[in-house]
Amino acid sequence: MDAVNKVIAKIEFPKSVDGFMKSGLENQLIIGGIAGVSVVAGLSIANKVFGTNPLGRTAELLGKFSVQEKKRNIDVNKIIDTYNNLHDDSKEGVDSRNTSYTTLVTAYYELATLFYEWGWGQSFHFAYQLKGETFQQAIARHEYYLAGRLGVSSGDKVLDCGCGIGGPMRNIAKFTNANITGVTLSEYQVIRGNELNEAAGLSGRAVSVQADFMKLPFPDNHFDGVYAIEATCHAPRREDVYGQIFRVLKPGQVFACYEWCLTPKYDASDAFHRSIKKKIEEGDGLPDMASQDECVNALKSVGFEVIETRDVALDNTYGGEPWYLPLYPSSNPFSFRFQMSAPGMFITKNLVWLLEKVWLAPPGTYKVQEMLQQGGWGCARGGHTGTFTPMWLMVARKPLAPKA
Repeated sequence: MDAVNKVIAKIEFPKSVDGFMKSGLENQLIIGGIAGVSVVAGLSIANKVFGTNPLGRTAELLGKFSVQEKKRNIDVNKIIDTYNNLHDDSKEGVDSRNTSYTTLVTAYYELATLFYEWGWGQSFHFAYQLKGETFQQAIARHEYYLAGRLGVSSGDKVLDCGCGIGGPMRNIAKFTNANITGVTLSEYQVIRGNELNEAAGLSGRAVSVQADFMKLPFPDNHFDGVYAIEATCHAPRREDVYGQIFRVLKPGQVFACYEWCLTPKYDASDAFHRSIKKKIEEGDGLPDMASQDECVNALKSVGFEVIETRDVALDNTYGGEPWYLPLYPSSNPFSFRFQMSAPGMFITKNLVWLLEKVWLAPPGTYKVQEMLQQGGWGCARGGHTGTFTPMWLMVARKPLAPKA
């Protein structure tokens, strides 16, 4: 016991992350170890109390991390440095991000997909929760509503434009009995998505394809419906991606999407608002953010007839929770939101740092975690201030005959 007390007495507990990073290696390892033991103990308790299996999911995440670089032949540290440089306005700027959007988006999802699936689930999007509704029920309802706007029938061909690892695609395939093709720039997401499609018994009815939605590899007038869920925000020009969607959609059929937008409350002269916008762009792989009007005008400019537009974030939740609540800090250590609090961010960052030091995570993982936390901060503040929405609904139809 005396030996333990002597070790504790020697520990210099820092007051900030910077203080921790400037402390000695021995001190860092001890504090990192304490944080790691605390997190594992907390996960163990949560596993028993809530049955959410955080230990199993965390073990799976670490297992994937440990083989990611060799199996995928990638260098995480190099990719995150390239990504950060693209978002450093002193080095690159918006024009460079728009020009290099494929590099930006591919790098982002190569780095972020494992974290997303571990912490969020298979559907990489937001949804508000109605009273009594679980998070996953809210996510599914959000997807079903959009699918319902397409008006497709069993056996129809539907395109998911920016499908991630296919959570919405699988839910919508089951909901509509349609055949869904999803496109994503990320090779890893295609591999993972098709693994999950097969596991769900949807091989042949839900298929992920590696493709650039700015250059869709499908013939004209091919799909009976197209949807996009928080994906086309990655396009450097909305007119270009909407134009491709217009081309492959059959005449008379519907495109429906949830778009990431700045709202009319956004004030470009407000430094805090600009900070929110920048953090969202940095943390979520966006070249630049568009306003609601810009997105609607882009749809019209490529030939769509706009049926409806509205901010779904403003819907009545009937005593439920806003979409951004999961990203808002909580002092409850058993809540997903704990990692957004100051203590949670400190523990998470330094646990990831420790995993790098003991070779359980590839070099650069710490920087990825920092980048994702910035995006979470921006989205949460954007939602709270009402300056940003991830669910600007647009429903549009391709005319039966070309406009004269």
